[in-house]
Amino acid sequence: MQPFTRLTSTVVVLPVSNVDTDQIIPARFLKTTDKNGLGASLFADWRYLPDGSPNPEFVLNQPQSQGAQILLAGDNFGSGSSREHAAWALLGWGIRAVISTTIADIFRNNALKNGLLPVVVSPEVHERLMQIFGSDPAQRLTIDLASQTLELPDGSTATFPIDPFSKTCLLNGVDELGYLLGLEAEIARYEAQRQF
Repeated sequence: MQPFTRLTSTVVVLPVSNVDTDQIIPARFLKTTDKNGLGASLFADWRYLPDGSPNPEFVLNQPQSQGAQILLAGDNFGSGSSREHAAWALLGWGIRAVISTTIADIFRNNALKNGLLPVVVSPEVHERLMQIFGSDPAQRLTIDLASQTLELPDGSTATFPIDPFSKTCLLNGVDELGYLLGLEAEIARYEAQRQF
């Protein structure tokens, strides 16, 4: 997993509330346990027309979205079923962070375990971000995980919460198992000293 420390990127603005995991990646794409290639199916029912061609009206298909690594979504992002594929699809497309006012718990946990940073901000900060990046998609946002801050184009900042364990894992680019394996020497020392 790639470490997440500091990210500066343009922002994809998806001002839609209640985006659920079936909209993020429809169920017909869940037949695989392989993460590779799922980015092509991200928001498939919105990204593609019935004939399979890209929908030019959908934000991910627009030129200003190409290369963006931050998704600014409406309220209540990631609700619905517990499909890890939703986080995989976002990462596969190139998204490293999702910002919303609320992010569903199961989606948030799947995101954190796969290196995708879920950022929850207040409605006031969210509205400001929507105004800034909705009016000028060339603007860039910086997310600094160590300080848990967003650095806006005008130089102002906003903070966001994250639990300490998830933060440590993201900063070091490890999942829960990788974190435990990093403690292997300490575990071996403890086991060697244990008395039965």
